[in-house]
Amino acid sequence: MTVRVFIGLGNPGPRYNNTRHNVGFRCIDLLARQWGITMNERRATVVLGQGHRHDQDVVLAKPRTFMNHSGEAVSYLRARFGIQPADLVVIYDEAALPVGKLRVRTGGSDAGHNGIKSIIAALGTQEFPRIRVGIGPPPGGVGQVPHVLGAFSTEEAPVVDQALELVAQAADCLLQESIQAAMNRFN
Repeated sequence: MTVRVFIGLGNPGPRYNNTRHNVGFRCIDLLARQWGITMNERRATVVLGQGHRHDQDVVLAKPRTFMNHSGEAVSYLRARFGIQPADLVVIYDEAALPVGKLRVRTGGSDAGHNGIKSIIAALGTQEFPRIRVGIGPPPGGVGQVPHVLGAFSTEEAPVVDQALELVAQAADCLLQESIQAAMNRFN
């Protein structure tokens, strides 16, 4: 039976917990709660939990590396679980999308996202499923790095919370039906 691995991107450490760049971590935490999976296995490059959902083996993972080295965690997961790129679902922040918007895709370029660039290098392909969560572009006068490492505003926070719920629904749809169904329903 094939294992489906969901990996949420972010930066480790409490300093980054509530930043825009850590939306992927927050999605994995929500999936773990909803799916009853304990994130209790700590490896050099990743924290993970294993369980079952919709009669499938699933792994939830958060890299212990910084964003720019996310490919190291993916390489470990690929070797350990014998997965193909199509068995992976990467969940991450996207500044090109409005806050709270989702985009489910079967592949694509890194679009300037260093975590995705690292994963593409590790896998040797751009063709792997992903769920992008909109964090909005930086406002005028704010650079990309301070923007992604900043917190959501009080107005944005409830929109993001709602988006995380949609990510969980999209992940369920992907498992129960297909990535095509998730794309049709959540894009």
